[in-house]
Amino acid sequence: MSYLEKYYFWLENEYFDEPAKAELRALSGNKEEIKDRFYKDLEFGTGGLRGKIAMGTNRMNIYTVSRTTEGLANYLLEESPKDPHSLTPQNYLDRGVVIAYDCRHKSREFAETVALVLNANNFKTFLFEDIRPTPELSFAVRHLHAIAGVVITASHNPPEYNGYKIYGSDGGQIIPEIADKIIYHINQIKDYSLIKKIDRSTATKKGLFNIIGSEIDQVYLQKVKELTIRDGDDLDKSIKIVYTPLHGADIWTHLTRGER
Repeated sequence: MSYLEKYYFWLENEYFDEPAKAELRALSGNKEEIKDRFYKDLEFGTGGLRGKIAMGTNRMNIYTVSRTTEGLANYLLEESPKDPHSLTPQNYLDRGVVIAYDCRHKSREFAETVALVLNANNFKTFLFEDIRPTPELSFAVRHLHAIAGVVITASHNPPEYNGYKIYGSDGGQIIPEIADKIIYHINQIKDYSLIKKIDRSTATKKGLFNIIGSEIDQVYLQKVKELTIRDGDDLDKSIKIVYTPLHGADIWTHLTRGER
C-alpha cells in the first residue's frame, strides 16, 4: 500500500481506536506529515525500536508496539524446542519475559501493552511496578530465569521519542543474528487485527500477568553492594561526579582531581 492508503486504512479500520483516528484526522491536508508517519514501518534495529511517539506505522504507539511484540512472541515460540533449560513447552512459557520501563511519555502504557500481547500468546510476564533502570532489568531476567526481557526506553533521544529494546535470557541485549530472526517474524505480520489480545483482568486470573517490585530491588541492591571494592573510610570523597539524566537515560561521568 502507498502511504496514503495506509493512512486511510488506519482511519477506517475498526481495529484502531477513536483517539488514534482523531489524531490522524487532525493531519488532513498535511501530506508531508502523513507521508513521514506512513511511508514505512518503524524499523527494528539491532537492539530494538526507537521513534517519535505518535500514530502511524513509522511511529511508536500501542499498535506498532503490539506488532513488534507479536513478532517477538512468534520468534520465542519458534525457539522453544531449542532451549536446553526448559524441560517442557509449558515450562518455557512459564519462565516468561521480564518487562521494565523508564520515565518517558507513554512508557508504562507501552510496557503493559507488551505484557498483554505476550500473555495472549500464553507467555507469563513479570512487569515492574514502576520505573526501573535497565541494569535491573538485565539482573531480573537472570534472577527469575526468564527467557527474555524487554525495556521501554529511548535512552538519550529527545523527549518526543520512546523505544523498545529486547534482552536475551543471559540478560544481555540481543545480538544481530537474533534481531534478524525477530525482524523476520515482525515483517510477517501484515494485518494488525491478527495480533492476539487479552485484557489485564483475564491475564491476571490466569496467572500470566505478574507485577514485581521491591523483592527484586532488594536482591539487586544486595548484589550490587557485594561488588563494592571500597567502602566506608576507604572511599576517596574528593572524587567529583557529574550526573545528567538527559531525556531519561542515566549517563555518569566521573571527574577525578586534576581533570577540572
